[in-house]
Amino acid sequence: MRGVIMHSPGEVRVQDRDDPQIVEPTDAIIKVTAACVCGSDLWPYRGAQDVEDQPMGHEYVGVVEQVGDSVTTVKPGDFVVGSFMTSDGTCEICQAGYQSRCVDTTPMGGIGTQAQLARIPQADGTLVATPEHPDEDLIPSLLAASDVLGTGWFAADAAAAGPGKTVAVVGDGAVGLMGILAAQQMGAERIIAMSRHESRQKLAREFGATDIVTERGDDGVAKIKELTGGLGAHSVIEAVGTQEAMLQAIKSTRPGGHVGFVGVSHGVELPGDLLFGSTVHLHGGPAPVRRYLPELIQLILDRKIEPGKVFDKRLPLEEAAEAYRLMDQREAIKVLLEV
Repeated sequence: MRGVIMHSPGEVRVQDRDDPQIVEPTDAIIKVTAACVCGSDLWPYRGAQDVEDQPMGHEYVGVVEQVGDSVTTVKPGDFVVGSFMTSDGTCEICQAGYQSRCVDTTPMGGIGTQAQLARIPQADGTLVATPEHPDEDLIPSLLAASDVLGTGWFAADAAAAGPGKTVAVVGDGAVGLMGILAAQQMGAERIIAMSRHESRQKLAREFGATDIVTERGDDGVAKIKELTGGLGAHSVIEAVGTQEAMLQAIKSTRPGGHVGFVGVSHGVELPGDLLFGSTVHLHGGPAPVRRYLPELIQLILDRKIEPGKVFDKRLPLEEAAEAYRLMDQREAIKVLLEV
């Protein structure tokens, strides 16, 4: 099969890889219909994480080709959506709703779904089959559910977004934009998007943002306070993963408010005095996407949400290197790879 390999920072190639095989009776093999490049894939691309000859990709939708003897919830021919972290669905952590921290989890990024085929461990607890094969135009939205939509949804949930709440979103990438969509669906009264980019501002408003703040850092915090009568937002989504973004999120939250942090952390060190004085709730980490998949898939199939709008570029799998370049240079929000 053909698949994406990142040989070193900035060096992405599509090349022949061995076809995946059933290794455990709980495995499934899928033919990937669509994959994409994630913002987190840019950390190794830019040299912020070590990388050497790494299969890439952790977001995916596709059709089941083969299942292990123990798999009971999906079968060959099913169209499926899966999480970027596998889960058995039975351990205490999964039962509590934190499937991304399953005691037997496998990061799909280590398997690489920017490929024609992929092995999905713990298929019963990881994959969700749609009732029938979806219409072609729904595939981008279902692909978004595999990670960025589910991650944005978790961020809004962790931030306690809901009716009567003001929600601020730090980060205007795909996850931040999905956090806006999620907050709108949860009934937030006001949604403040923090963005300097016109195309992303436009999409933020389509997803439900009521206000745009272009300032960053302490200036951004001051603007949030100005918009909220000096109090700060009830709910703040952090969708970047840097020190500046995390501090901005905490400082923008009113006492008693909630921060949902889902940006992959790089170099974040929180000062204890800031945390102690903030009296805010912090909840986040790798999103338990599998918890939300059935609900999100149904919303998409019912055409009540269209998260697939976040894909502003489409390229064939063979042009994956260009997809990485476009996202690295911020010439695209998120690139879908057609397989």
